[in-house]
Amino acid sequence: MEKFYFSKKNKVLESKTKGFYITTSIVYTNTPPHIGFALESIQADVLARYHRLLGKDVYFLTGTDEHGAKVARAAEEERKNPKEFVDEISKKVRALKEILNLSNNDFIRTTDKRRHWPAVEKVWLKLKENGDIYKKKYRGLYCLGCEAFITKKDSRNGKCVIHQKKPEIIEEENYFFRLSKYSKEIKKLIEKNKIKIIPKSRKNEILNFIKQGLGDISFSRLRKNLKWGIPVPDDENQTIYVWSDALANYISALGYAKNGKKMKKYWPTDIHFIGKDILKFHCVIWPGMLLSLKLPLPKTIFVHGFITSGGQKMSKSLRNVIDPFELVKKYGTDAVRYFLLREIPPTEDGDFTYEKFKKRYNSDLAAGLGNLVARVITLAKKQKLKVKNGIQNQEFKKIIDVTWKKYRKDLNDFKFNEVLISIWNLISFCDKYIEKKRPWELLKSQKIKPILNNLLFTLSNIAQMLQPFLPETSGKIFKQIKEKEAETLFPKIKNVN
Repeated sequence: MEKFYFSKKNKVLESKTKGFYITTSIVYTNTPPHIGFALESIQADVLARYHRLLGKDVYFLTGTDEHGAKVARAAEEERKNPKEFVDEISKKVRALKEILNLSNNDFIRTTDKRRHWPAVEKVWLKLKENGDIYKKKYRGLYCLGCEAFITKKDSRNGKCVIHQKKPEIIEEENYFFRLSKYSKEIKKLIEKNKIKIIPKSRKNEILNFIKQGLGDISFSRLRKNLKWGIPVPDDENQTIYVWSDALANYISALGYAKNGKKMKKYWPTDIHFIGKDILKFHCVIWPGMLLSLKLPLPKTIFVHGFITSGGQKMSKSLRNVIDPFELVKKYGTDAVRYFLLREIPPTEDGDFTYEKFKKRYNSDLAAGLGNLVARVITLAKKQKLKVKNGIQNQEFKKIIDVTWKKYRKDLNDFKFNEVLISIWNLISFCDKYIEKKRPWELLKSQKIKPILNNLLFTLSNIAQMLQPFLPETSGKIFKQIKEKEAETLFPKIKNVN
C-alpha cells in the first residue's frame, strides 16, 4: 500500500488502486513547438512505456498553455484573434503524438471551457476560502518571456537571466497568493525528498532560491490590461495569472472540478517532466498551491536542460530553430527519438547539428543495430531457425543479465543515454561474436545452430529493451525474428543538408 504526503500536519492518503501518472509541461502557444519540447515529450514517453511494461496503469498527459500576454501579442503580430492563433499552434502540438510516436492518454488545453476552466475557478475559490488570496496594489518588473514578475535575484544587468530582455514596469491592483506562508514547509519537503527533484543540482538551485526568501506573488492582472485569460470568478475586472491557470492543468485533466474518478486514481503525479526554465514555478508555486488546496504533492520532478543548435541558442532571428516535423519527415521517427535520447544529456544542455545527427545515425543505427539484425536474420532464414526461450551459453547469459540489471537501474534514475549505451554494448558484443565464430562459413554444419540460437535470443532481448525507446524498430525486429524476413532497418544517410 502506497503512502502519499499531502499536508503540513504529516497526514497521509492511502490508496490500493493508485495508477501511475506522468506529465510533461504544457507547450506555450506563442510559437510552434520546437525540438526542445520533442525531447521532453520523448523522455516522458519512454518512462510511460517502460512503466506500462512493468504492468502499471499509466496515465500520460501533455497539452498546451494558451493564455497570457505573450500569446496575445504573438497573435496580434500575426493579425489573428487569440483563439484562432492558439487553435493553430495547439493542433501542431497535438500532431507530435503521431510524428514522434507518443503514447499519451490525454491532451489538455487551457482554453478548454468544459474541463480546464471549471477546475481553475475551483482552485481559485478554494485558495481564497483558505485565506491564501488577498488584494493589494503592486508595482514591479514583469518579464513577458517568463509571464512573471521578477526581482533582483531573477535579473542580471537589469535583464531577465533567462530571456535576456528588460522587464516591463507594471503598477496595478492585483490579487496575491500567500506563497510566503508555505515557504518553510516547501523547503522541508524538498530537503527530505518528499518532493524529489532530479537532478540534485536543480534541487540545490531551488533550495538556494527559497533560502533567499519567498514573497507573496501576484495571481491576477487587471482585465483591461489582459483580456486573454480566465476571468477571476468573483471579480470580472481581473484575469487569473497565467501560471496559476497553467499549473492547474495537471489536475483539471483528471476531473478535479467534479472530483472525478481519475483524480482519485492517478493523483498525485508520479513524475512531472519539465525544462529548467520553469523550475521555480513547479517546485515552489505549484507545491504552495497544492498545500493550500490540501492535495497530495508530486512525487518526482524531473528537470531537463536546453537543446542548442550548433552551440547557439535556437532563435528565429538566427534561423537555427530545429523543426521536429521536418526532421522526422526526412529521417524517420525512431532515428529522431534515438538521437535525442542518446546524444542529449538527460539533465543538461545538449547540442544538435545535422553532422552529429548523421554520425550517430550511421554508426549506431545503420552500421550498428541495422547491420546486426540484417546479418542474423539472413542466416537464420537460411537455417529455418526460430527463437528459443533460453540459451545455454554462459557468456551470453551473463552479459544479458548484467545489461538488464543496468537497464532497470538507469531507467529508474532517468539516465536514458546510459541505457542506450548498455544496449549498444550488447550489440557490439554480438558483432564481435559473429566475427569470431564466422557463421557464414558454417552454413552446411550443425555447429551454426547454437551460434545462431545465441544471437537470436540476444536479439530478442535487445528488441524488448528497445520497446520504450524505439517502439517501431522494436516491433520490426520482433516481426523479423518470427517471420525470418531480412530487412534493412536503417539505410546509411549519404547526404545531410
